[in-house]
Amino acid sequence: MAVVDVAAEGPRRRVSPAATAVPASVALTLLVLGAAAVTTLAVLDAPRPIQVDLPLVAHTAGLLAGYAVTVLLLLMSRTPALERGVGADRMARWHGRVGRATLVLIVVHGVAATLGWAAAQGMSVIAATEGVLDMPGLLAATVATGLFVAIGMLSARAARRRLRYETWHAIHLLTYLAIALSFSHELAGPDLAGRPAVQISWSVLYTVSIGLVVRYRLIAPVLQAVRHRLRVQWVFPEGPDTVSVVVRGRHLDELQAEPGQFFRWRFLTRSTWRSAHPFSLSAPPSNEHLRLTVKAVGDGTRLVQQLRPGTVVLAGGPYGAMTERRRTRHGVLLIAGGVGITPMRTLFETLREGEVAVTLLYRASTPADLLFREELEWIAASRRARLIMMVGPSSNPRNAMSAENLTRLVPDLRFRDVYICAAPGLAAAARTGLLAAGLPKRHLHQEEFSF
Repeated sequence: MAVVDVAAEGPRRRVSPAATAVPASVALTLLVLGAAAVTTLAVLDAPRPIQVDLPLVAHTAGLLAGYAVTVLLLLMSRTPALERGVGADRMARWHGRVGRATLVLIVVHGVAATLGWAAAQGMSVIAATEGVLDMPGLLAATVATGLFVAIGMLSARAARRRLRYETWHAIHLLTYLAIALSFSHELAGPDLAGRPAVQISWSVLYTVSIGLVVRYRLIAPVLQAVRHRLRVQWVFPEGPDTVSVVVRGRHLDELQAEPGQFFRWRFLTRSTWRSAHPFSLSAPPSNEHLRLTVKAVGDGTRLVQQLRPGTVVLAGGPYGAMTERRRTRHGVLLIAGGVGITPMRTLFETLREGEVAVTLLYRASTPADLLFREELEWIAASRRARLIMMVGPSSNPRNAMSAENLTRLVPDLRFRDVYICAAPGLAAAARTGLLAAGLPKRHLHQEEFSF
């Protein structure tokens, strides 16, 4: 294990002003209030005293499922205020949980509605099912239910591991078809029918949610491409199976990208145009250049390494909340593993010196796996910063992310803000060690990118 400990005065850097951001607590509160309002709507026409029977379960589950779909749209819309305030990884977790809840609610609604209709009409479940499918909009809603179930099953972790990202993403787009097929059934349902104000509000809710998806997932990247004219300028090796890609453009300061953030990059070549990948900036942005660093871990990232200068680039973003704006304490500890050094390297260079004590702990299996070594040493030498390179096999106890090891290396860590970017196993170990060492959870900042 090598340790470089340097303290030196360096140039002060200007940090971009904070853009509009919706904090996670505010976003979560609004989502819960919306669910409460929808639940209230479901019980307005329920017989008094209210009894939990099949019709009530069907109505409540159906309305909550319809509302949850708008939440899913909002969480996948890439709205900058949410990406900056809530964070991409947290919204991805919320999206997964809401998606599973939506699937359960849809199934419960369908089963409860069919059984309730069978009981009310005094017919068998099979006959009730056939009768329900003959009602206006119900056949389309049934097809939508099948699509939701299929997408949910393929989104399960075990299934995702067997799918290429591109395949999973294409299948996931069927969600929009399922939403379209089910919408007329929602408006014609007994809880909304005959209530024009509620129907209009429901339609507005869907329109706004879909509008945000179109605005920030389709229109924004195109507008940015026209305005900034991004092109690949250089591609050069950084380490084993790892390259840096320098993208040149114009007016890039207008993006207000901050160190620690990422873009979703789409390179317009025959083999790469179908997929957009989240890669962090690996150097502070300038008015003309953005740099990203990519390690080959799959088919898509291997293709990125074959890019040629001049390739047109669509870049959605910037996204991410793991920036200096999260810092509330004087000291900062940055923990990076492997290619996770990319956002940590930008923070290491740009955290406002004189106002914050910075330590970067960089974990790698071998010296060859250390990226940006000369750059990191130069940054440490030119700033009041400490660089710790923890190199060697994980079997060595001195390389463990244990509370004892972390406290030995950074004795005051529990009084710092800590940022982590590493592979899931290393990040989990570091998180466990930090919390065991006494770091308050609210001062631990981390974002993960996975599908």
